[in-house]
Amino acid sequence: MEPTEDRIVYISRTETFSAAHRLFNEKLTDVENEKVFGKYHSVNGHGHNYKVRVTLRGPVHPVTGMVFNLTILKRLMTECIMDVLDHKNINVDVPHFRHTVPTSENIVIFIWNQLKSKLDDDLLYEVHMQSKESDAATYRGENAAGLSQLH
Repeated sequence: MEPTEDRIVYISRTETFSAAHRLFNEKLTDVENEKVFGKYHSVNGHGHNYKVRVTLRGPVHPVTGMVFNLTILKRLMTECIMDVLDHKNINVDVPHFRHTVPTSENIVIFIWNQLKSKLDDDLLYEVHMQSKESDAATYRGENAAGLSQLH
């Protein structure tokens, strides 16, 4: 039988949080915001039940048989995601989003950065978040260097 510590395994944990937000950019006029964000620009905002999945990757430890202890991952997700975002108005209650549009794209990058500061290098593989059944954003720590803008 081959040793497992030389194999890379992906493990994931999923949590759900509820939050409200308003999509708008303070640098745009109301008309421009309405054109870009449509009904999601409403002054009263709107909410989602977000489902976020965090995936770690690494070798299986020869003693513990784990890539990472899922109990610790649950604690980190509580600290970095649930305590920060759950039942919050993201625009108002999360300082990072006071001047950043809280799109799903920006939220997954924010979550990535929150978790990355607490995990060893190369352990965090992916943050995947659904804002509704049909819409999702995924981030793997990549930057746009070398990519042409598509929009």
